[in-house]
Amino acid sequence: MKLQTKYFGEIEYEAGDVVHFPTGPFGFEEEHEFLILPFEGGAGSLLCFQSTRTPALAFVAMDPFSLLPHYEPVLQPHELKELGVKDSQELGFYVLCVVKKPVSDSTVNLKCPVAIHPETRTARQVILETDAYEMRHPLAQFGGEEGAPC
Repeated sequence: MKLQTKYFGEIEYEAGDVVHFPTGPFGFEEEHEFLILPFEGGAGSLLCFQSTRTPALAFVAMDPFSLLPHYEPVLQPHELKELGVKDSQELGFYVLCVVKKPVSDSTVNLKCPVAIHPETRTARQVILETDAYEMRHPLAQFGGEEGAPC
């Protein structure tokens, strides 16, 4: 299949590449299918969640463990059940990035990660029930302006 994307032009993808959000990400409940596309030069930790329904809709996302190796997202039992797992460690996690100018003003949302079951490719954005993480962590906090990956 072909898809016009926001950042990568036209690409080809297979149905098995799609990540499915049964309820959509927060604020985009009508959007259910996304591709996860790596940005060149992002070393695999800077990604794009590209909607397959709306070409102009794409979220910049990051591997939270590349920023904070001791990041510990813990989902609630009903969230684990919806994703078909028994433990949060069975899931992959991504955090959404708000890119600003200058880049050092960009933020990541560690409080509301996207959890993905790696085998079923089912995803859900969750709100972690902890005060350890915030919705707007400045990227500069994780390595300064030069190290900011967004």
